[in-house]
Amino acid sequence: MTAFSNQDKQQLVSKGIAAEKVLKQIETFKEGIPFVKLEKAAVVDEGILKFSADEEKKFIESFDAEKNKKSLLKFVPASGAASRMFKAFFNFLEKYNPEEEALDAYISRAGDKDIKKFSEELIHLPFYEIIQLRIKGKYTTEGEELFLFVKEMLSEQGLNYGFYPKGLLPFHNYGDYAATPFEEHLKEAALYASAEGEANLHFTISEQHGEMFNKEFDAIKERVSAATSASFNVSYSFQKAETDTVAVTMDNKLFREASGAILFRPGGHGALIENLNEQDADIIFIKNIDNVVPSRNIEEVANSKKVLAGLLIELQNKAFKYAQVLEDKSSLNFDTMMEIKSFLENHLNARFSAIFESYTIDEQIEILIDKINRPIRICGMVKNEGEPGGGPFWIKGVKGNASLQIIESAQIDASNGSQMNILKNSTHFNPVDLVCGVNNFKGEKFNLINFVDVKQGFITEKTKDGKELKALELPGLWNGAMAFWNTIFVEVPLVTFNPVKTVNDLFKKSHQVS
Repeated sequence: MTAFSNQDKQQLVSKGIAAEKVLKQIETFKEGIPFVKLEKAAVVDEGILKFSADEEKKFIESFDAEKNKKSLLKFVPASGAASRMFKAFFNFLEKYNPEEEALDAYISRAGDKDIKKFSEELIHLPFYEIIQLRIKGKYTTEGEELFLFVKEMLSEQGLNYGFYPKGLLPFHNYGDYAATPFEEHLKEAALYASAEGEANLHFTISEQHGEMFNKEFDAIKERVSAATSASFNVSYSFQKAETDTVAVTMDNKLFREASGAILFRPGGHGALIENLNEQDADIIFIKNIDNVVPSRNIEEVANSKKVLAGLLIELQNKAFKYAQVLEDKSSLNFDTMMEIKSFLENHLNARFSAIFESYTIDEQIEILIDKINRPIRICGMVKNEGEPGGGPFWIKGVKGNASLQIIESAQIDASNGSQMNILKNSTHFNPVDLVCGVNNFKGEKFNLINFVDVKQGFITEKTKDGKELKALELPGLWNGAMAFWNTIFVEVPLVTFNPVKTVNDLFKKSHQVS
């Protein structure tokens, strides 16, 4: 039994974490988290919808006709630091000395493909001219130029991009200015997340970056408003300290820092379900901060979002009507119950027990009420082009019922051949492109915490001060944190997936303005 000292208890109080929560997390480490059981990959016509051009046009028109009657919000997870984008380049500064070795010789010796590509395409970076002005006249060789360029890009005395929030890095060069992902999200929101010319956006950021985001918004809001004819309401929140998770030693004892304090670590993006739960809008669009496009592609991306939102409105209208019928019961008969069950199965992908018909009528009604009164998420899926990330699958729950889920490869048993075959046969992956309905038929917001599958977290192995530890990540925001939502997958164009995971991704044609 884990015992907490007075110092531990004070630490828990200061973080807002109950002792019982820590004990449950320790039990999770001891028990382990079971792999999910894939039933089959979700593919077009078996879990993924694919619409014709005429159908897409209908959904777009439906959304445009309804949007001014709805409260809309764009929710952007944006707490990621840019340091991971530049990992190879911090390594380059540490390993390369331009006074002792030519650049070509270093690249050949180190086999550094990232630096090779970077050196060849440097001129296409959106911040190329800014840095060149700063290092002009300070180099004589190609190696010195690249070393100084990378140093100016990353060092604290230079632009310090390695320690920026990713959302505030220059991504797209429009000639007279370079747009950050933050700015591109505002432009997008004006097209699909605005009503009556007003767009609402919520960014989850790291607390230390709040002033930087405010400063950026002040600098760009007039330009973006003039370009989009929209005004913007921007709000922020931080990942809550009480969503941090405890770390343990390899034998599941509390991992303590040198001071004796319990080590807590951020719980991963799944913690953001708490932040999402505090937002209230009829339709919430969710998209990652680094997934943006230049202006030339923004309309195609916006139309794709409108398709998903138009579908959400259509499904919600029907679901709300049925939820009302189930509550009133006055017009409820067997045929109507079967109509509702069919809608849940064929349109909301709900699955029922094989013995559903053996239950009493009252029990069947309760099951129908439970399944229809859930938040709805419409998830865009793109064709698999070999990109990393989760994918759409039918999985079997602990009670044997199948459900549609977004599953990460880490949740799948890599030693199980049949499970890996299902993974290999998947045709689509998750670009984090969600449109969500979080209110019930009475207009009341669901408590989203009630729809989390706590058994879909992750246990990972890390090190701290040279010591091994086990860390716990909460169920991912679009994975286990939304496991018990009603889920619909829709194929969307590849242009909607344009993330920047390393700085070299900025060289892709899809990130070049012209």
